[in-house]
Amino acid sequence: MKTRDSAPACDPRTRNYRNLVPNCVLVAVLLGVLLVVLGAAPAGAQGEAPLPTLPNSAEISLKVERDGALSVVEAVSVPSEATMTRRIPLRTAAPHDRDRIIGIRDVVIEGAGNAELTDDEFVIRLKGGTSIVRYTVDGAVAEADGLARVGWQLAGGWDTRLELVRASFAAPAIPNAVTCYAGPEGSRAHCGAAQIAHSGLTRFSQQNLAAGQRMEISVELPGGTVPANARLEPSKTFAGAFVLTAPVGWAWGGFALALIVAAVALGLLRRRDKHPGDALPVELLTGKDDQAAFASPDGVLPGQVGMVLSGHTDAVDLAATVVDLAVRNYLWVSEEPGELTGWRLVRRNPPDEQLTTFERAVFEALLPDERESVLLSEIQSARIGIGTVRGELRDSVVERRWYSRLPGRLARVGPRICFYGLFLTVLLALTVGYAQLGLIVVAAGAVLAVAARWLPVRTGAGVALHRRLLGVRDVLLATKPSAVPKLEREVLLSRALPYALALGEQEQWVAGFARLKGPPKIYWYGKEGVEEDGLTRVSDFTAALVGTFAATRQGRRPEA
Repeated sequence: MKTRDSAPACDPRTRNYRNLVPNCVLVAVLLGVLLVVLGAAPAGAQGEAPLPTLPNSAEISLKVERDGALSVVEAVSVPSEATMTRRIPLRTAAPHDRDRIIGIRDVVIEGAGNAELTDDEFVIRLKGGTSIVRYTVDGAVAEADGLARVGWQLAGGWDTRLELVRASFAAPAIPNAVTCYAGPEGSRAHCGAAQIAHSGLTRFSQQNLAAGQRMEISVELPGGTVPANARLEPSKTFAGAFVLTAPVGWAWGGFALALIVAAVALGLLRRRDKHPGDALPVELLTGKDDQAAFASPDGVLPGQVGMVLSGHTDAVDLAATVVDLAVRNYLWVSEEPGELTGWRLVRRNPPDEQLTTFERAVFEALLPDERESVLLSEIQSARIGIGTVRGELRDSVVERRWYSRLPGRLARVGPRICFYGLFLTVLLALTVGYAQLGLIVVAAGAVLAVAARWLPVRTGAGVALHRRLLGVRDVLLATKPSAVPKLEREVLLSRALPYALALGEQEQWVAGFARLKGPPKIYWYGKEGVEEDGLTRVSDFTAALVGTFAATRQGRRPEA
């Protein structure tokens, strides 16, 4: 018996295909509707929560969006004539004195109820019946150990017992692991069910949650699935005020960088001060013959030489200043007759505007109240020494900017800044936080106080003058009096003598000119009733003057 191959019902090769067209269209429509329904089912399962079947129960749908936001849909069944209220804190405690900050937005309630959103709390109030609450959570995704961890309380803060809570969780990737805890805050009791389906949808359920108890989930996703958006802030406690935050970290980094720069600068300054360099060439005379004039480097005075060179002052500086006043015709040095040689300083010209404050102080200390003369022995009895004018001498060096008052100021300011920093630390700790900024101020003050002890007081100009004074010493040692033109010898001998005394070279300086056949005249020195050259007595006078001010005969030699 022959059989005939049957053609498909909608095959146009059949003879009655025109009669079957409506059937084919109907089949196609049905298939399309079926596909739409089947395709929409997963989306509906993930985006909408099924309605609860029990009173005092909740069905929850969670979905992590690709931007890290957590979309939440809660369907809550409230018994008729009853109300339910849930309070969700937006600031919760986290480890290490930090708070986790949650953001809630796009709140929509379908049903009988309302919501209130403040900076610290999200409150949901529902009345009898079934209500659907939709909202979006920011800050639920954290990154740890290369994984994205989503954490949220499915239930918590309800003022009514919940008979059943069921939830589904969907994300762009299948979770690696899930954790669910239920019960009082802080308890580690696991939920009734928490499992990952083959489709990637994660389901949770828990029965009988007392009022106030929570149901909390934590879902681990592969790293990079969604961006982390967890926001942590220091807790509003005294300890939280000292938490290291990004602004505080940047502040510490800036302080550390400034500290390194300051340490390098301090090292360079100390090195420059300790090793100022070799002597610089100087010219002590300008002009020729009878037009010759003496010029000290940078106008430095003999009494300032010691402080510029060594940072210290002694009787040699005071003696050099007295000799310089005599050389410049403000004093006359008279050798007194007697068995023991004595010298008297006589007022020759009154102090004028040519004298500095320091020189005027020396003059007034020697001849106070318009006194006309004083013996060296009287000066010694009056205990006049460098301590009398040390303050004026230091001020004169600072005024010329060879020395700086900065180290002394920093030494005083440092402890004051520490005190201000402590006050700021306490103030910040009790108010807005970031108390470590106050600790940075304390550290800065301590660093200033310590660094001030190591900061050289001599400035760059002082270092340059130091080198020029070494050049003056070299000129004094290298000068051959016989090679100096006769008309320049008197000026050079007397005007350079105070500097030779300050530099410890006065004996050699005077002896060199004393060996000349016709030594220059000492116009500021004399002996009563005797017409003789005082050059041979100058060294004795300078030694006696230094001795009067309680110093050594040798004076001071600068450190190269």
